[in-house]
Amino acid sequence: MNVNQHTPMASPYGQPQPGYGQPTFAPLDSGYPPPYAPYNGPVSTYQPGVPPQGYSSFTTFPSKAAPANPVSELSSPLDLGHGRAPLNSGPPPVSAPQAYNQYGGHHQGDMQNGPPPMTQAPPRPVATQSYNQGTVNLSGPPTSYPQHYGPPPTMQHVTSQMGGMHINSGAPNAAVPGYAPPHSSQPPISTSFSAAPPASYTQALPPASSAPTQAPPSASQQYYGGGPPPNSQPPFSSSLPPASQQPFTSPAPPPPSNQQTFPAPLPHTYSAPPATQASSPSMSQPHQSFPPTQPACSTAPQGSFPPRAPPPTSSQYPPPTSTPSSQYPGPLPPQQQPPFPSGPHVPAPQMPPTSMCQSNHLPPGPQGLSGPPGTVPLQQQMPPPQPGMPGGYPPQQNGAFGQVRGPQPGYPGHYPSQPNYGAPAPAPGPPPPAQKRLDPDAIPSPQASDMPAVQKSRHRIDPDAIPSPIQVIEDDKAKSTEPFSTGVRGQAPPLVTTDFHVKDQGNASPRFIRCTAYNMPCTADMAKQSQVPLAAVIKPLAVLPHDETPPHLVDHGEGGPIRCNRCKAYMCPYMQFIEGGRRFQCGFCSCVTEVPPYYFQHLDHTGKRVDFYDRPELSLGSYEFLATVDYCKNNKIPQPPAFIFLIDVSYNAIKSGMVGIVCQELKTLMDRLPRENPELDSAVRVGFVTYNKVLHFYNVKSSLAQPQMLVVSDVSEMFVPLLDGFLVNVGESRQVIESLLDHIPEMFADTRETETVFGPVIQAGLEALKAADCAGKLFVFHTSLPIAESPGKLKNREDKKLIGTDKEKSLFQPQVSFYSTLAKDCVAQGCCVDLFLFPNQYVDVATLAVVPVSTGGSVYKYTYFQAQSDQERFLNDLRRDVQKPIGFDAVMRVRTSTGIRATDFFGSFFMSNTTDVELAGLDCDKAVTVEFKHDDKLSEDTGALIQCAVLYTSCGGQRRLRVHNMAVNCCSQLSDLYRNCETDTIINFLCKYAFRGILNNPTKSVRDTLVNQCAQILACYRKNCANPSSAGQLILPECMKLLPVYLNCVLKSDVLLPAADVSLDDRAYLRQLISCMDVSETHVFFYPRLLPLMKLESGSLPVAVRASEERLSKGGVYLLETGLHLFLWVGANVQQELLLNIFGTSSFSQIDASMTCLPILDNPLSQRLREMVESFRAQRSRYMKLMVVKQEDRSELIFRHFLTEDKSASGGASYVDFLCHMHKEIRQLLS
Repeated sequence: MNVNQHTPMASPYGQPQPGYGQPTFAPLDSGYPPPYAPYNGPVSTYQPGVPPQGYSSFTTFPSKAAPANPVSELSSPLDLGHGRAPLNSGPPPVSAPQAYNQYGGHHQGDMQNGPPPMTQAPPRPVATQSYNQGTVNLSGPPTSYPQHYGPPPTMQHVTSQMGGMHINSGAPNAAVPGYAPPHSSQPPISTSFSAAPPASYTQALPPASSAPTQAPPSASQQYYGGGPPPNSQPPFSSSLPPASQQPFTSPAPPPPSNQQTFPAPLPHTYSAPPATQASSPSMSQPHQSFPPTQPACSTAPQGSFPPRAPPPTSSQYPPPTSTPSSQYPGPLPPQQQPPFPSGPHVPAPQMPPTSMCQSNHLPPGPQGLSGPPGTVPLQQQMPPPQPGMPGGYPPQQNGAFGQVRGPQPGYPGHYPSQPNYGAPAPAPGPPPPAQKRLDPDAIPSPQASDMPAVQKSRHRIDPDAIPSPIQVIEDDKAKSTEPFSTGVRGQAPPLVTTDFHVKDQGNASPRFIRCTAYNMPCTADMAKQSQVPLAAVIKPLAVLPHDETPPHLVDHGEGGPIRCNRCKAYMCPYMQFIEGGRRFQCGFCSCVTEVPPYYFQHLDHTGKRVDFYDRPELSLGSYEFLATVDYCKNNKIPQPPAFIFLIDVSYNAIKSGMVGIVCQELKTLMDRLPRENPELDSAVRVGFVTYNKVLHFYNVKSSLAQPQMLVVSDVSEMFVPLLDGFLVNVGESRQVIESLLDHIPEMFADTRETETVFGPVIQAGLEALKAADCAGKLFVFHTSLPIAESPGKLKNREDKKLIGTDKEKSLFQPQVSFYSTLAKDCVAQGCCVDLFLFPNQYVDVATLAVVPVSTGGSVYKYTYFQAQSDQERFLNDLRRDVQKPIGFDAVMRVRTSTGIRATDFFGSFFMSNTTDVELAGLDCDKAVTVEFKHDDKLSEDTGALIQCAVLYTSCGGQRRLRVHNMAVNCCSQLSDLYRNCETDTIINFLCKYAFRGILNNPTKSVRDTLVNQCAQILACYRKNCANPSSAGQLILPECMKLLPVYLNCVLKSDVLLPAADVSLDDRAYLRQLISCMDVSETHVFFYPRLLPLMKLESGSLPVAVRASEERLSKGGVYLLETGLHLFLWVGANVQQELLLNIFGTSSFSQIDASMTCLPILDNPLSQRLREMVESFRAQRSRYMKLMVVKQEDRSELIFRHFLTEDKSASGGASYVDFLCHMHKEIRQLLS
C-alpha cells in the first residue's frame, strides 16, 4: 500500500479555494497495489477457516485504558514512525498522541476491501503496508500543557498525532530515531506529565448535552425518517492539502512481496522559515500567510458552533492547540484556546460558520512549505523545534517527507508573501518499486520562534498517504474484467463495488453468499489467535442481474430431493459417487448413502456421472428443488398467501395526507401483486382493515354492490367478525375494493380521534390468516405511540439523560414482553409484518419493530411526513415492498462439513432452537449473517463446505427448497488467512455483532470491544506475518488495509455514537435496518459514495472521491449516495454553465434547495445526471430521496455528517486520527 506515491493534484479550478480547497483524487501512480490479483486456480494451501474463538461477548474484551506510564504512552502513541528509541528514552514530545475518548460517532460509509487471491494466483502485490509513525521521543524536554478532556482531537491534532506516522524503512537518526529535538523557547519541564492522567481511549463520553447543541434544520426533521437529518455536525474535515503521494526519493530495496513497506525519507535538512512568517501569538496560526480577508474566528474554538451560543469552554471540541497529544475531552485553559483562522470564508448568516474556524480547512495550493516533490506540504501547526536542535530538522532518513516541497505541477503559485522555504535537498530520484513507508515525522517544521507557544504541535499526516478506499475500489474494478467463475475453491470474489458477471460453476454466486475469509484456519487456536471473524453473509433470495440465470428448479417427483442419510445435506457438487454410481459419499459428514434406482446414472472414466452437466444439483452452486408434501406444514399443500392492509385513520394520519395517499396508491397496486408467472393473475388474496382506538373490518365480497364495515370495539379479545368476504381475489372483487378505497378518506375526514392501538391490529391480521389457513403479510400504516387502553399499550420512555449511561441499553430493549409473544405466534402461522411509520414524535421503534424484525418483515420510517415532499419516497417504497419476490413460512438451515459449525445468526428472523432460522416472510432484500466456530480440526486437502438450504412457500403457493453451496480453503499458516479475507464482509459482521451487543452492554464498551478486536486482528498479522521492522511502523495486510477506516465509520455511526439531535427512534430504526443488510448495502451506508459531476460522460460513472470535506471544490457539484439518501452538493463558485445545465438557472442564489427532483432539461449533462440518480435508486432496496445542499446553507450540516473520513459532530475521530489510535493500540498489544 503505497502511501506517498502519486503526484500532487491541482485544485480543479486553478486557484485553491479557501475553505473548500480540495484536490480531485488522482489514481496513485504506482499506488496501492491491487488488493488482490486475479485468481487462477485452487490453492491447496488455503483451508477453510475457523471462526475466531476469542470473539465472544462484549464483556470479554476489557476496555482498553492507557498504560500507567504517561511518558511512555505519550512517547509512542502515534508513532507510526520508523526507527525509534526505546519508548522511555526521552521525554514525550509536546504534542503526544491524543487519547480519543469517543471513537464511535457519526456515521456512515461502508467498507470495501477485497480479499486477495490465493497462492496459485499470479504474483500478488505486497501484502502488508507499513506505516512508520514517526518517532515521537524528543530529546528536549516537553513543554507541559494540561491535558484536556473533550472529543477527539481535530485534524490538527492529527497533525500532531499522525505526525508520528513514520512510514519509513531507513535507519534511525543520530539524535533520536526519526525525530530530532527542535528548538523551543519553553524552559524544560519535568517529563512526568504527572498532572495529566494517562491517555486512555476508553475515556467516558462527555454527556450528550455537552456537545455544542445546534438547532436541527427544522425543529423536526430527523434523518432516517422524513425531513433532512438535522445534522449538527460541524465539518471537522481533515482537510489536508492534496499532496497526494509524492514520489519517493530514496532507492530503498523493495521489501519482500508479501509485505508493503514505505521507504524512509532521505537525509536532508530543512531551513526554518523567516520570522516574518510567524503570526501574532493571539492567532494560533501556522506560519503560512493567508489572504488578508480571513476572519479571525476568534470567538469560538474549533468545534464550536456559531455565535448562536458559544459553547462553554468544556465544549466537546477543544481547539487543536498543541496540548500534549494525549488530549482528553475537557476544558482548555483560556490561554490555550486560540482562534483558528483558516482561509477567508464568509458563512451565510444563518449557517454556523463551521468552515471558517476549521484549521484543517486549507486550500489545496502549496500553502505550507513548498519544495521539491517528495515532501508533504506543511499544514497547520507543526511541532516547534526543541532545544538542542539548531536550525530546524536534522537530515531525515530517506526523503519521504523530508524535503521541502517546491512548486508542484498544476498548483498555483505560493500565497502572497510566502517565500519558498527549503534547504538544499538532494534531487529526488526515481521511486523504488515497492516503497510503502510513510514518514510524517520527516516533515520539516518551522522554528519555535515562528509560532505561539501554544501552537507547538506535531505534523499532520497527508491523507493521501494513508490507504484510500477509492483507490482500492478503482484497482479492483480495473482488475475484474473477466467474468467471475465460481469453480475454484476458496477464490475471493471481486468487491461489492465492482460491476462483474458471475458464472456459476459449482459454488454459489457472491450475490448469494460472501465470506469474511476464503481461507479458514485449520484449528480453533489459530482462529482465536488471529481474531478474524469467520462468517458468511447469505442473501438466499437475492435478485440476479438480467444477464445471469436465476437458480434452476429441479423436480425429483414424489421421491423428493436426494439427501445424505446421516446429516440430511442435499445433493450437491460435493457429493462423491462411488461403486459405479450406486452410492454416494457425503462431502459434509462422509457418510455413504444408497442412490435411489430412479436417480442412478453411470460414471465416466473420471468418476463423474455421465449426466453431470445436465443436473443443476451436481454442477451448480445454487438451485431449487420442488418440495414434496412431506416438507409442508401438517403434511398439507399450502394455500396461496394473502396480503392484509391495516391503515391507521386517527387524526394525525388523516391530517398528514397519509390515508388519502395510501388508498389512492393501493388501487393501482392491486394489479402489481407478486406472481410466479407474469402472464397469469396473482394468486395472492387481499383484505382491508382501518383502525384508531377500535378496528373496522371490511367485507369486499364480489357479490356486494358496496363494501360493508364491521367494527370491533373490544380490543382486549381480538377476533375477526367475518370470514367470507374479508380475504378476496382482486380480479373478482375489483369494483368493491376500489369503491372502499375511495370512501375510506371521506369516512374519516372529520375524525378527532388521536389515540391508537397497535397490538390488537397485528392480532387481527394474524387471526384472519389463521381463519383462512394460509401464510401472508400484513402491511401496517401507523402514526403514533399506541397509548390507548389495549394489549401492547406503551408509554413514552424517551429519556435523553440515559444516553451514555449503563442504563442506555434498556432503551433499545422492548418496553413490554407482549410483542415478543405475539411475534412468536406470527412466525408459527407464517404471518410476516411490514410496518410503515409516520411519526411526528417518539413512537418507541425499539418496541414496535419487535414483530416486523422477528417475522422477517421490514420497518419504513417517514418522520414528519409531508405529502408534498415525502410522497414520492413513500410510494416508491410501498410499490417495491408489495411487488418484490418473497417467500413465506420459511425455514433456513446452514450445514457445514466436519470441523466447523454455524453458532450464531444475525438478521430479521426468529429462532426456537439453535439450528433453524425461522422466517414468516423472506424477501429478496433480506440477508442473514452466520458466524462459524471450530468444533474440530479442518484439513487443508478437503477445505470447508457450507450448505444453506431454505424451505419456503412461493407467492403462488408452491413449496420449494433453495440450496446454496460454498467451498472455501483451509490453511495452517496465518499468512494464508490474511491473504484471502474480505474487509467489507468483516465489517458487515462486526457492525451487526456490535449493534446486537448494545442490547446488553453500554455503547462505550461495545465500541471498545470493536477497537480491541480490530487491533488484535492487525497486531496478530504484524507479529506473525509481517517482516521484522521498527515498532514505529504500522503494517497492514493488503486485503485489510481499509479495516481501520471502515471500522471507524461503524464506530461513528448514529447507533454507537449519536449526535445530540439523533433521536432514540432513529437509532433503534437504523439498528434493525442494518441487521438485515447485505454487504453492498452496509458498504455504501458506512462509507458513502461521493461523485464529482463537473465532467459526466455517458456510459461511465465519474471516479468517486474520498468522503471528506477537503475533497470538495467550491467550483464543483457532487452527488453523495448513502444507500438511504442522495445529496446534491453545489459549491458557491460553480460556473454558470454548469448551473444552467443542471438547474436551469445561472445564479447560485436562485437554486431551490427544497427541490427533491431535478428539472428535466434538454442537455446531455442533465440527462446523464438524471440517469445516474435513477440507476442508483434502482440498485438500492429503499428509495433515496434527493436533497439539494448549497454550500454554506444550513442543510450542509446534514451533508457533512456523511463525510466519514472527517471528524464527526458527536466526537467521532477522523480517519487519520483513528489510524494513529489504532496504531497505538496495536503497539500496546505487541509490547
